[in-house]
Amino acid sequence: MLPTTRDAATTAGRGRNPRRRLATGAFLLLWLAPRLISGQELDFTAVRAEVDFSRPLQHWDGFGFNYVETAQTRDYAQSPQDYGGFSLLSEEDRRKIVDMVFGDDGLRAAILKMFLDPFHQSEPGGSYDHATTTQWMRYFAREGLKKARAGGRDLVIITTLYGPPAYMTRQGVLRGRDLDPSRKHDLVLYLVNWVRYLRETEGLPVRYVSLHNEGEDWMRWTQTGLTDRPSHDYNLFWPPEQVAEFITLVSEELSAAGLRDVGVTCGETTNWYRFDTWGYADAVADDEEARSRLALITSHGFYSGTYGRWFGEHKSAGIDKLRVLRPDLHAWVTSTSWSQMDARNIKEHHGNIYTAKVNGIIPWAGIQRPTQWVGGDPNPGSAFTVHEDGSWEVRRGYWFYKQVTRAGQPGMTVVRTSAMDSEIAVLGFASNDTPNPDAFVLVNLGRNKRVRVRIKGTRAAAFTAFRTNEDGAERYSPIGTWNIDANTLVYDAPGGTVTTFFAEGN
Repeated sequence: MLPTTRDAATTAGRGRNPRRRLATGAFLLLWLAPRLISGQELDFTAVRAEVDFSRPLQHWDGFGFNYVETAQTRDYAQSPQDYGGFSLLSEEDRRKIVDMVFGDDGLRAAILKMFLDPFHQSEPGGSYDHATTTQWMRYFAREGLKKARAGGRDLVIITTLYGPPAYMTRQGVLRGRDLDPSRKHDLVLYLVNWVRYLRETEGLPVRYVSLHNEGEDWMRWTQTGLTDRPSHDYNLFWPPEQVAEFITLVSEELSAAGLRDVGVTCGETTNWYRFDTWGYADAVADDEEARSRLALITSHGFYSGTYGRWFGEHKSAGIDKLRVLRPDLHAWVTSTSWSQMDARNIKEHHGNIYTAKVNGIIPWAGIQRPTQWVGGDPNPGSAFTVHEDGSWEVRRGYWFYKQVTRAGQPGMTVVRTSAMDSEIAVLGFASNDTPNPDAFVLVNLGRNKRVRVRIKGTRAAAFTAFRTNEDGAERYSPIGTWNIDANTLVYDAPGGTVTTFFAEGN
């Protein structure tokens, strides 16, 4: 009878020197020991995670902010709108908010989005009025720029067409669905004249023009191209071919106007899934002229993981298609939800950065005056709320957002991270020769958890941490300094928290 595998191995070992076997076993044990300890992560009591500052993934352009002023009203003369609410505040309170967004102790926002509403021109060839409907948005931009530059930083501005004047649509009304083909040049001039005004009159560093706001969603209109829902903000339907065409048209007109350093983006679909799957990335990729002139890939980054009408995952496929042809292209999220203003919202930022592979993020309206949005904003989270009596409050969303904005400053690089628990997310930003320290952000969506973070590629021997939690007890609060022991940091992360670690002395 042949021996079993175990018997055969035992038989084969008989007659050998037992001391040699012991020495071999001791060597193997010593060789395996650090690997077993590493694999077990504190005897299976901790989550294994890693941040490697020496492994860059993409350049980081920064986190941003968006002051929304005129967004829905159909008759500004009869019903003016200031959704951001600065018109209700005292000058002292306005400056406090500007400082909290752009100042040294604030978010240090690096990107600002400014909408172009439909009220800047009323008739073909008519004069432009860029001031009436934009007073507080322009104030916010001017003062924000001053504050950023006073701190030795700068601001990059992107302006987005919210919707064209009524006369440019086939329907002849605000929020008409279709662009009148005979008005293409009027729309191009509308965009370019606004950019010139911001640059030359306001002195604002506009760097990009975005063609549309969620213009892919053709289902928002009736069959006749009209809207029967007053809660909708301004819009125009932009088929993919029209986007590709206008990238070239607007780029040419900007150059003719002496604004060659202002680039054109591909507009802003509702999410990255639609940008790719609904054909927008393909339209630009297949149009050689549009592809060569495209300055920045843009889309909203709203997330919905449930299949259906509003499904939208953090999908990089459209970005990847264009980067194969143009490796230099950066991509920005130009609007995304504040969700419940909690740790899960920072996980959404993690998805946009690590799954969609973006270089910058601007959330939806950071300052909101709730009564000004018809029917209530479907994305009511924010950093600030302005009340009708002129008071205002800092909301939980501000403190969670501050965890990532302070970590990821312009010029840094997004670096490779991992975590062996889907309730733990880690975002890493390397200094990349900027004045900013290496930093990483740890998100815990679940219960209290111990996390063993292996730290690579930094000279720092310690990290100082700040934390925000969902019960409001900690709001970007300092919680101490962790020394790095054997390239490892062990952290007990409370449930529902976001913690930012900054390298000391790197």
